Amino acid sequence: MLDEETNANPAVQDKDDPTVAKKDDPAFLYFPTNYRWSMGLLICLSGAPWTGVEIDEVNRVGRALTDKVGDDDAWFEEWARMGDKITARGRDAMRAGHRLTAASCFMRACRYYQTGERFIHPRSQRSMDVYAQSVALFKEAAAIIRRPRIEPVEVPYENTSLPALLVHPDPEATRGRPAPAMVFFDGFDVTKELQYGYGVPDLAARGIGCLVVDGPGNGESVRFRNLPLIAETERYATPVYEYLAGRQEFDAKRIGVMALSLGGYYAPRAASLEQRFACCVAWGAQWDYHEIWARRLDLLDSGRVLSLSVPPEHLQWVLGVNDRASALKKLEGFRLDGIVQKMTCPFLLLHGEGDEQIPLEIAEKLYEAVGSKQKALKVFTREEGGFHHCQVDDATIGVHYMWDWIADILHAGE
Repeated sequence: MLDEETNANPAVQDKDDPTVAKKDDPAFLYFPTNYRWSMGLLICLSGAPWTGVEIDEVNRVGRALTDKVGDDDAWFEEWARMGDKITARGRDAMRAGHRLTAASCFMRACRYYQTGERFIHPRSQRSMDVYAQSVALFKEAAAIIRRPRIEPVEVPYENTSLPALLVHPDPEATRGRPAPAMVFFDGFDVTKELQYGYGVPDLAARGIGCLVVDGPGNGESVRFRNLPLIAETERYATPVYEYLAGRQEFDAKRIGVMALSLGGYYAPRAASLEQRFACCVAWGAQWDYHEIWARRLDLLDSGRVLSLSVPPEHLQWVLGVNDRASALKKLEGFRLDGIVQKMTCPFLLLHGEGDEQIPLEIAEKLYEAVGSKQKALKVFTREEGGFHHCQVDDATIGVHYMWDWIADILHAGE
């Protein structure tokens, strides 16, 4: 999740300034003068229907941070403290033989830990240890949860592998037949564990599997495997497709691809250049990521305050470079013009009318350029909700729209 610019100078503050409370914004902005922190809290809270995140626990973290807004070290420590508390509760439940209670605690703790870790730059040994603990907790929970069945897997990729979560479709919905599935790639700063909490169990309930992948530059791949972000999404999308297609429980002709935020670049490129994908969903638009960041960096240098989802230092880190010039050089390949015109599969693009990170006109440009004959653009308005970046203000409305569209496409003809 990511941008849009405003000015922190009190003399010129306006309604678009992320440092000014937006009193007319109907979204739940816990830290109304800090866009990034408000979006970070919403990312955590939006997983509540599917990961059991508790609003009281989230509120306790928020209250502890009220006088520390903008202090990312404090943000990390408070979320980690809550993660420790809920992990301990889960350990107590496990010792008492209450495995399902323990799994619920571990799932919540994982999300709290990862919410806190996202803003740490540079990464520290402590932040890396906390992240590793969060991944281990998710795996413990996955081993206990019966529905949906979650299988941690390794997908062969070049001379290594990509960590992924294979969420199996509901067996009552598949009735023993090979099932359709979606590949779900990350964005700029999210992870496979966080993405599982964006409604993936509801997709499985519709009889559709989901392989949630930490691609290069994301999650475990960038933290522990030295795999930086690359422009050539097809380099890993093809082996991921082939991994799913090679599993007998899935129908190779009904495997789609999706991603969110910066994934609005990943998924359309993957579907355009790996044409065995049966459909494509971009949860948020991209077009020319080099242009986006060139503009952002210029604005940062002029003293502007941007509506970013993570600190700007995140860019160099995920690209594996040490300076801005090298980062911009790498981003020259992150352009979709001349690529998406080749797409032929059904395509869905979701975007928020009030997205402060990626303007609506970029979504319109992407939609017009996509070559697919069957394509749809859904723009969520302020009135209906989901009008912020990737529907972070109302994840359910976005999730239901996508899952129903995917079900209509991948279950057609059954």
